[in-house]
Amino acid sequence: MKSVLFVSALLSTLILNAQDNIKDFLRAGVDNAERFSESYIAPAAEASVYNLANGWYNSGKVKKTFHFEISVVANAAFVSDDKQNFELNVGDYSNISFPDGAQRKSVATIFGENNPDQLVIIEYDTGIATETAEIKLPQGLGDSNINFVPSAYLQGSLGLIKGFELKARFLPEIEYDGTKTKLYGAALQHEFTNWLKGADLLPVAISGLIGYTRIDASYDLDESSIAGAGQEISSEMNSWVFSAIASTKLPVINFYGGLGFVSGNATTALKGSYIIDAGPSQGIELIDPYAIKTSINGINATLGFKLKLSFFRLNAAYSFQEYQNFNIGLNFGY
Repeated sequence: MKSVLFVSALLSTLILNAQDNIKDFLRAGVDNAERFSESYIAPAAEASVYNLANGWYNSGKVKKTFHFEISVVANAAFVSDDKQNFELNVGDYSNISFPDGAQRKSVATIFGENNPDQLVIIEYDTGIATETAEIKLPQGLGDSNINFVPSAYLQGSLGLIKGFELKARFLPEIEYDGTKTKLYGAALQHEFTNWLKGADLLPVAISGLIGYTRIDASYDLDESSIAGAGQEISSEMNSWVFSAIASTKLPVINFYGGLGFVSGNATTALKGSYIIDAGPSQGIELIDPYAIKTSINGINATLGFKLKLSFFRLNAAYSFQEYQNFNIGLNFGY
């Protein structure tokens, strides 16, 4: 259980801890901070939504009526090299420039690294004179060799009548190193081969599934470098998956695959009050400065296997999608 809590907390920390760094960008103005944050956290938000769509199934065959399965499931969505940087065009920002006069540069996202450090200069009018301030762009996780977004949770399945199976996943609210997070979701799977006479004689089972997962997280900015009160990051993620599934029906080891569509969104908000001490907003108190919404839509193709071992079963699968995913499950039941 400790590993489940740790992995779930790490999911939130990837996004929320990184946001703790970019709060300093508020000194460049709210619009600039919001635009930069959107590009900076996009890979983590997108990968998280894709990640939550996986792990729902390990067979195309649904359980018999009132048969059940309890599982511990872990997922990891991998972030490719091209998502570790983004192109910052100073023309898209207000009163910002690079020290060397460049129009655009590749800078780190939450998963990248600026080596050497990247600086931007803000020019603003104080009402008396035009002044400048220098800001160092935030680093990502590139030097930590972390290029994935994890999740873990408990999942249950119950066979219903007429070839249906109800699934639910849940992780109660936990607190880990200043981060609070909770996860829940539900899915419904239906086996189409049950419509056919002699379905038990077929070597494969074919079904369809609809699943929804949500995660809520918050991170308290206790050590913020900007004065204020009630400072925190809140994040909400919603993920839908619609999938067709097929699997073999063998005694010990079975293979399964799915083809589906993933859709969802993530909203990350900077909340509380922030008294800006430099830049164009110097002396202004900002309340709940901004919220960023990221949406995704994409295809998901999964290949996996399920192995029966005495009183438990083990399954593992790899999903081919924009942020490729690996998931593993330990299952008990009948």
